[in-house]
Amino acid sequence: MRVHLCAVGRLRAGPERELIDDYVTRFNRTGRALGLGPFALTEVEDRKGGGMEAEAALLSRAVPAGALTVVMDERGRQLTSPEFADQLAKWRDAGRQDVAFCIGGADGLAPAFRDSADFALSFGAMVWPHMLVRVMLAEQLYRAASILAGSPYHRE
Repeated sequence: MRVHLCAVGRLRAGPERELIDDYVTRFNRTGRALGLGPFALTEVEDRKGGGMEAEAALLSRAVPAGALTVVMDERGRQLTSPEFADQLAKWRDAGRQDVAFCIGGADGLAPAFRDSADFALSFGAMVWPHMLVRVMLAEQLYRAASILAGSPYHRE
């Protein structure tokens, strides 16, 4: 199952980029044998200032056709790392070819886009900087692959 991250905004060189690159490399390596990956990043930018609705249209076009759409939203479901791993495995085992995780811009996701998603995932009730959410998601994807592989990376 291919994993896509569709995000508003561009991530520049720096510590966040380095962390994401490291976790994505680890995820791709660990996930390959499990039928997870590769990981693909698509960044979109609304240069015309159309707000959440314009960003939602760009995100919609970035999501591959037929992909299961997961929005990152503080109102979404909060899962433990093992529960997240199980959810990824269920989607994979159900024959999903693609899953797309979507992160909105500074104002969040347009309500209609959020409501049309297949799943909403939250990293807690707090609002996190969008670039850190990317890092956290990349780490959790690697952790999920490690859990499914039985690796000692995740310790309960």
